[in-house]
Amino acid sequence: MRAPLSWLAEYVEMPQGVTALEVAADLVKVGLEEEGVHGGGVTGPLVVGRVLDFTPEPQKNGKTIRWCQVDVGEAEPRGIVCGAGNFAKDDLVVASLPGAVLPGGFAIAARKTYGHKSDGMLCAASELGLGEDHDGIILLAEWGHGDAKPGDDAIALLGLAEETVEVNVTPDRGYCFSLRGIAREYSHSTGRTFTDPALIDVPAPTEDGFPVELDDRAPINGVIGGDRFVARVVRGVDATATSPRWMQRRLEQAGMRPISLAVDVTNYVMLAVGHPLHAFDLDRLSTPIVVRRAAPGEKLTTLDDVERTLHPEDLLVTDSPEGRSSRVLSLAGVMGGATSEVTSTTTNVLVEAAHWDPITVARTMRRHKLPTEAGKRYERGVDTRLADVAAELAVRLLVEYGGEGVEVGPVTDVGTPAPGASIEMAWDFPGRIVGLDWTREQVVDTLTTIGCTVSGDETLTVQAPSWRPDLTVGVDLAEELARLRGYDQIPSVLPVAPPGAGLTHGQRVRRSVARALAEHGAVEVLTYPFIGEAVHDAFGLKPDDPRRRALRLANPLSDEQPFLRTSLVATLLDAVKRNVSRGFTDLAVFEIGSVTRPGGAEARAGHPSVAGRPSDAELEQLFAAIPHQPLRAAIVLTGQRELPGWAGPGRAADWSDAVEAALLVARTVNVTATVAKEEDHAPWHPGRCARLEIDGRLFGHAGELHPKVVAALGLPPRTVAAEVDLDLLIEVSGRIVTASPISTFPLAKEDVALVVKNEVASQDVHAALVAGAGELLESARLFDVYTGSSVEEGYKSLAFALRFRAPDRTLKADETAAVRDAAVAAAAAATGAVLRG
Repeated sequence: MRAPLSWLAEYVEMPQGVTALEVAADLVKVGLEEEGVHGGGVTGPLVVGRVLDFTPEPQKNGKTIRWCQVDVGEAEPRGIVCGAGNFAKDDLVVASLPGAVLPGGFAIAARKTYGHKSDGMLCAASELGLGEDHDGIILLAEWGHGDAKPGDDAIALLGLAEETVEVNVTPDRGYCFSLRGIAREYSHSTGRTFTDPALIDVPAPTEDGFPVELDDRAPINGVIGGDRFVARVVRGVDATATSPRWMQRRLEQAGMRPISLAVDVTNYVMLAVGHPLHAFDLDRLSTPIVVRRAAPGEKLTTLDDVERTLHPEDLLVTDSPEGRSSRVLSLAGVMGGATSEVTSTTTNVLVEAAHWDPITVARTMRRHKLPTEAGKRYERGVDTRLADVAAELAVRLLVEYGGEGVEVGPVTDVGTPAPGASIEMAWDFPGRIVGLDWTREQVVDTLTTIGCTVSGDETLTVQAPSWRPDLTVGVDLAEELARLRGYDQIPSVLPVAPPGAGLTHGQRVRRSVARALAEHGAVEVLTYPFIGEAVHDAFGLKPDDPRRRALRLANPLSDEQPFLRTSLVATLLDAVKRNVSRGFTDLAVFEIGSVTRPGGAEARAGHPSVAGRPSDAELEQLFAAIPHQPLRAAIVLTGQRELPGWAGPGRAADWSDAVEAALLVARTVNVTATVAKEEDHAPWHPGRCARLEIDGRLFGHAGELHPKVVAALGLPPRTVAAEVDLDLLIEVSGRIVTASPISTFPLAKEDVALVVKNEVASQDVHAALVAGAGELLESARLFDVYTGSSVEEGYKSLAFALRFRAPDRTLKADETAAVRDAAVAAAAAATGAVLRG
């Protein structure tokens, strides 16, 4: 909402010479957000000029310019080149002389053009920020300044020095969509005197007023769509009359375009007091006017020349032509229809000022994608007692500027508007909420200042003003006291942290895993948990894969991603793809988050009332409807794992890096995970995918992604990834572990090299060695894999470092050899391993 300072000063006392920035700062103190400051962008010399003579000069490009001699109040006229053709000899114009600066920083200087030295410029309205008209220059006689003299200051004459402050109106401050509301808030902030423009005498309704019926048979949630309708008749209006220049200027400063007298008057009153109006051509109406809901299939051509199919919830203003069915005149509170529009032939006008339900208007605007200035105000709630005042203000302006012989007709006022809410609260309630020791007198005085009527002693009964529909409960009043008495008065008090047991085990595991992966060189990211069906196809998931069973959102942010993710890798790869598309190909990113795995048997959540806390049964039903949401950790690596440089040629990330990252997650919390080959688990490559287990339970998968998946998603070749189950890790690592005694006896070392077929997994050989060695084995580690001339083709040599130790004695050589042989024998029996000679 834009508020010109000169207009604002009519409703509230303002200091001499106050600037828009100072006014904006005062409004910010009471919670109105500053949006901007406009105007004041013109500096002189900008003067009134009289065209003494001009010579038309056709140009080669087909354009005709005028070489003008202009009296600007100096001893000699100035020669100015002008391309406009809408002026004549002796017309008063606006001349910007060298040294002037126009809006946008456009500096005027004497310059040679079209063979002449132009000593200034004759200005159009658009060049001075006075509107959008740029077809011709300003003729001051048409702007109501025919008595001006050459040399007069045009900046003061046209109000170009006036500033306008723009504020952002929040949904609960609908009354600030008016100069009346902003002036009231400025008064609250500064303590200066506020003069309410709505305090005028209005005529009483008459029996012969234009018939109006409120017939809302389909209220929404029990709320009637229209509870008051004021209609005023004005006859003999000159439809060709233009609104006064001062009114046009104020509309332009407020960001609206002047159109015609009737439209300008209704817009001016709306901006002044905040109540929208609508003007009908009275001679095109039939009695009675009926306010009702739309019937199925009804249509209306609105003032923007769009035919709209109406919805049964749309509230309409209609009339009833004799012998015909009801005719739609307008969408109530949003936009009028073309059939009753005020035109150049209109002489009699019906002014409508009604109070419409905010929810009804808001839904209609959004349903028809038709935002309007009137709708913006109605959806936030307008003053329920202002309809007759707004209509009276409009009628007075039409009478004053509508020409000779304008007559005011009868008055219609039907319906009973609802008053502001009545709120009961203890007088000290606001202070307890905010944390300040306000006295009862301070509470009452502040509430009275904002327009409330207050009664009562210990318990106050507060009647909210009709223009404040946002005040409904005690905390609203507490907020008003905090706002008007100053947010800066509220002390900053740090809450005392309650004693506790610190982080839970699950929180510690999660933080430890994140820290370990970050120290491993990966960057943590946070992705949106939404996916589309296409990702399952790109992953190559089988039709019966449980990961295809995803939970669909009722109101997704994007129709292309209506499901919740069933794997963490699915969304993590989106982040990788985005980085790769921007040139970052050497990546190591990870994420810790939940996935959603519906089982298909979840109960329906139901809809508990918001009036109070849900019952135990309702809470149980809500929890039963929540699908399983396991916690996962995932990592994706692409490009170079070790960058080339002086230390070496670098190394590309491969499947072993993904496996190592998964094992690192387990080692971080002192859990041992085993690795086995996974034959088929999309989206991983069948031959380069590892299955990780903890105590025989699936922990996760790691390895290289399938080439088809990489191609489908546009990822670099040989992208690797891992995804593990943190819920399992938290469960296993939370068990109580009995510490084994530390042996003080020396370690016995044995290394063995076993030859196995290439398809035998090293993990299987490792497991067999551990099982065969028994309790004396302290560790078994694979330290070399060899294929070459000394090993038969199709076979490989696996070298393991075996370490033995007894808890109560030093092992002898024959004992160590016996345990080693037992381990080798077990490996031979399980995997066909042969001791390498």
